[in-house]
Amino acid sequence: MLKSVTLDTFDLKILAALQEDGRLTNQELADRVGLSASQCSRRRLGLEERGVIRGYPAQLAPARLGLGVTVFTQVTLARHSPDNARRFADLVGRLDFVLEAHALTGDADYLLKMIVPDLPALSEVVNQHLLPHDSVANVRSAVVLQTLKEGTALPLGWLRE
Repeated sequence: MLKSVTLDTFDLKILAALQEDGRLTNQELADRVGLSASQCSRRRLGLEERGVIRGYPAQLAPARLGLGVTVFTQVTLARHSPDNARRFADLVGRLDFVLEAHALTGDADYLLKMIVPDLPALSEVVNQHLLPHDSVANVRSAVVLQTLKEGTALPLGWLRE
């Protein structure tokens, strides 16, 4: 498990501003958080080097790109062993339609968040990629009807000094 880093009020302000707009210049960032541009630059670099900031990805609109179906899929492994878990993790790593994959407690072993163009594509994913894999015993999918909230911003309020 990774150790958390210590952040001060300015670090938290920088992170909050960058979560809103990762393209801010150092001067724009400085104006928002009340530091000089050079201080913001040093702090941003430090946050990047410590792995707090992992990157600045573009947020794309899936439906505008023809990816209209979001699916949450529970996967149960055929056997519980480190080798089987590794083989399943390797499979998931190769599938670009899997946006997130989480190991779970409870009835299912993994929860996958996937995005596909349509229901025939989902059928292909389940029947040609997941079920045939020898590490997989069971697959249960739930199609998202409506997204009420979606985001990538972390709740920094929990980290206040």
